[in-house]
Parts: sequence; C-alpha cells; structure tokens
Amino acid sequence: MIAIARTAALLGIEAVPVSLEVDLARSGMPAFTLVGLAEGAVREAKERVLAALKNAGHRLPPSRITVNLAPADLRKEGSAYDLPLALCLLAAAEVIEAPLLDGWFLAGELSLDGRLGPVPGVLPLAIMARDQGASGLIVPEENAAEAAVVQGLSVYGAQSLTQAVGIITGELTPTPATVDVEALWAGQISLEGDFSEVKGQDHAKRAIEIAAAGGHNLLFVGPPGSGKTMLAQRIPTVLPPLSFEEALEVTKIYSVAGMLPREAALIVRRPFRPPHHTISDAGLIGGGANPRPGEVSLAHRGVLFLDELPEFKKHVLEVLRQPLEDGQVTISRAALSLTYPSDFMLVAAMNPCPCGYLTDDRHECTCQPLAIGRYRGRISGPLMDRIDLQVEVPAVPYDDLKAPRGARDSAAMRQGILKVRALQAERYTGQRIRLNSELTGANLERWCAVGEDEQRFLEQAVRRLGLSARAYTRVLRIARTIADMEDAPTIGIGHLAEAINFRTMDRVNQPGA
Repeated sequence: MIAIARTAALLGIEAVPVSLEVDLARSGMPAFTLVGLAEGAVREAKERVLAALKNAGHRLPPSRITVNLAPADLRKEGSAYDLPLALCLLAAAEVIEAPLLDGWFLAGELSLDGRLGPVPGVLPLAIMARDQGASGLIVPEENAAEAAVVQGLSVYGAQSLTQAVGIITGELTPTPATVDVEALWAGQISLEGDFSEVKGQDHAKRAIEIAAAGGHNLLFVGPPGSGKTMLAQRIPTVLPPLSFEEALEVTKIYSVAGMLPREAALIVRRPFRPPHHTISDAGLIGGGANPRPGEVSLAHRGVLFLDELPEFKKHVLEVLRQPLEDGQVTISRAALSLTYPSDFMLVAAMNPCPCGYLTDDRHECTCQPLAIGRYRGRISGPLMDRIDLQVEVPAVPYDDLKAPRGARDSAAMRQGILKVRALQAERYTGQRIRLNSELTGANLERWCAVGEDEQRFLEQAVRRLGLSARAYTRVLRIARTIADMEDAPTIGIGHLAEAINFRTMDRVNQPGA
C-alpha cells in the first residue's frame, strides 16, 4: 500500500512543498530504501523512526519499504522529516487510515522514545502550508508559537509521536495554538543602554541621528576609549520598531538558521550583530557545505557592527560589497543558488592609526606614515565609498566626563528619527524605495535636485576631495536626509556642507590617505 504525507524543504529562507511517499510491500526480502536526494540526517531518519515507532507501541510487519521524497531533484536535509515519515509508515501499514493524512503538513524530529524535538524553519513551513491550503499543521510543541503567528492556519503542537497520531485520527482534539501578536510588541523589555549615558560626542550623536533617519552606513574613527563602541551599541535604541512584515522577515532568517529562541513566536527587536574580526567570509556572508545565513543576513533590518574594522581580513570585508548595494546576498553552489536578504545598516569603528593615538593630542603617536597608510589601506576604496558617514570621534575631555548625564536621550532622538522616516514613507509611497539611502537613478535626480549655486559648491568639493561618482551620490543622499530633518523642501549649501563634512576619510590632506 502507498501512503503520502506532506512536509517541506528549505530553499534559502523559503519553504518548498515536499511529498513523502511510502510503499510498503509484504512480498520480497525485508528492506528499507530511501530515495529522493536525501542528505545526512534524512538518511539517518530510518533508525530514529523505527525505534520511535517500536517504543511508542507500534510494530511494522516485515516488509520491503521504499520511501520517496518528491521532487526527487531537490536536496533534503535536516531532521524535520522524522514525523511525516513515521506517520506515513503507519498509514502504509494500515495502522491509521491513509486518507487521514490528506491536507496535513507535518514536521518534527523524533527521539528514540517517541518524543518530538524542535526543528528549524517552521515559520517558512507554516507560511507555505497556509498558501497551499493546508487543513492543519502539526509541529513539535516548542515550535507551535512560531508557526501560530501565521494567520489562517490551524497549528497544533505535539509533545510525542503518540500525540501526533491522536491529532490525526481525531482521538485527541486539542485547541490550535494561538499567539497575541500585539502583546509581543507591548510586552517587550526596554532596550539596555541610552544615549544620555554617553558623555560629550555631540558630533557623533548628530551623525547617528542622520544615519538612522536615512538608513545610511556609518564609520567611527577615533582613539581608544573615545566611546566608539558605546555609541554603536546604543544605535538600536533610536531605530524605529519593526513592522509586522519586517518581523516576519527577520524571524524567518533566524528560524532557518536554527537561532530562534526557544518558544519565541516573533523577533520584534531590530537585530544588532557584532561579529568578531576573526570571522571567516562564509561566517559573514553565509554559505558553507550546507549553506546557512551569515551575519549580514542575521543583521537584516537591523545593525551590523564591525569593531576594529581594519583588523578584519581584507577578503572578508570585500564580500560586503554586494549586500551593501543590493540588500541581499546570493550564494551559488554547483547544485543550487540561494538568496538571503541582507538589508542592514552597517556601523563600523576603527582607530586612526595602528597605535590609535594619531588624532589624540594627549598621547604621542608612534606610527610612521608608511605604517598608517598600510593600516588604512586594509579597507579598500570601493568599500569605503559604500560607507556614507565617516565620523571623527575625538577623545572625551575631562569637563565632559564630569558633567551629568546628557539631556538628549534615546527617546528624544528616536522621536525626531521617526518623524523623518514618516516623511520618507509618504514621499516614496508606491515606489520600491523606503529610505533616502536607497535613492538611485531617476529618483536621485528628482528628489536630490540642487540649484546652480549648490552645483558649483559640489563641483569644488568633488575636485578638492577627489570624490568618486559613488561618493558623490552618497553625499547627495545624506544631504537629502539632513534637509528632511530640518523640514527643508530642497537641498541647500548648508546641507551639502554638513554631508561633505561627514566624509572624513575622503579628505586628501589626511596623513596616509
């Protein structure tokens, strides 16, 4: 007899329908054959499933078992196929009626005693199951809240194979899992850290407001102890909250990566990812033998913070070019090509020289000009061009250190940023762009148009600083954001001057530049 169960394979962050077909033949020598491009954990499912069935009180008759995972040309990996395989075997053996599996999607890892363990990628599976018109979805209990976020789908969490069988046969009638989505935002714990704790550095805070308002990339350059890391860590406190659609995107990535917190329904905070400078290119961009999302995708809709930027391997930094431009990363292998979203705000920090004290008048710099040039040369020109604001963060004077906490806190900064974001949302309604940092082509010409005086000012700046075409474009985008912060309909010379002032590393008179 042939029985069919429905589950899914992961392709990037999307789920692809998979039909699990079991043929149980009573004639011939007993055997178990698994076909359909099954990888590691899927091939091992035979031992887990047969032991779980036995320990749950189900014995299969001696038979020749053939299992096909269709479509056969799609690679399947992971342990989520255990539960559908077990139920399909029971249906093929006529322990349960095969038609009872119709309309159900199943996923879960089985332990040898029949307990169900959590698996990655349940949220994409739930979205796909709803789109396929599924009558229900059975997943491990730990994954139920994650799947229940999807509206229009009955989700049941099971603790064991026995419970899953009971749900399928109707012997158990549990209440579908539910999640109060609004409560997820209302109940989130306030973020740690506040900009009122940062003493001085008003210039850097201004740069952060501009970057957060327009979605621009940001680089801090300053001596050790000037507060670069402290400033970066507090950027999430001024970013707008995630929308429901953005939260779904982020949660899908963490679900596929197996990094979603246990029993979490949605990630409602913008990610902040600070990878160490020893990270590999695959760890940063994604990939590996079995491709997984990298740090640039885990930072999607949030902040990717690269501290000590020149200490990262140069070839690792160079892989950032595509995601910074496209907002996504494509990983190609011989058998497949995967695309992961990677629309993040890049924030980086570095010292001005190897010893760190080139711009600190309280310490003597011991670096030779050649060493400074080599140090800064670890960051290529094309990558530096893609960083919109390059901000000097000087050492904090004693008067600022002994001063009380600043009056301008994260809440006040966020209020102004939300206002500018709302202005951009209204301006770009019906277009594919959301923020000033995404302006290109005709949209750039339309929304960043400048007068004759501003054109002459820009021409002088481009010639004097040697700005590339990409840097020129980014100056216009920053100026547009600054104008929006001042409710100015057009870009003025003052806006352009401030934008150019934030291109520290472009100044040709800097030592070693």
